[in-house]
Amino acid sequence: MRTTIGAARRRKKNRLFKQAKGYRGGRRNMLRTMKETIVKAGAYSYRDRKVRAREFRKLWIIRINAAARERGLRYSEFIHGLSKTGMELDRKTLSEMAIHDPAAFDAVVEKVKAALA
Repeated sequence: MRTTIGAARRRKKNRLFKQAKGYRGGRRNMLRTMKETIVKAGAYSYRDRKVRAREFRKLWIIRINAAARERGLRYSEFIHGLSKTGMELDRKTLSEMAIHDPAAFDAVVEKVKAALA
C-alpha cells in the first residue's frame, strides 16, 4: 500500500501550492495541472529575464547613440574610440551619464575624439 499522507509528501504539495498562489482555476488546485503550470512559468521567467536584459541593452544603445550624435559622433565611432582610450564604462553607465550628467558625458566624448584623431 502506498502512503499518500506522509509528512514529506504533504510538505512537497504545500510547497507547490505556495508556488501556484495567484493562478486561476485548476492551475491552482489540481496537482498535475499545477505542476505543469509551475514548470512552464519557470521556463517563461528564465526566458524573459534574458529578453529584459536584451531590451535594456537596446535602450541604452539608442540613448548613447542620440547623445553621441548631438556631439558629432556616431555610436560605432564612439564605442571604438572608447575602447581605444581604455576607459571601461558599460553602456548602462554611459546612458545614465548622457541623461543625468551631460558635462561628464561631454568630457568622455572629448577623450574619445582625441583618441580617434
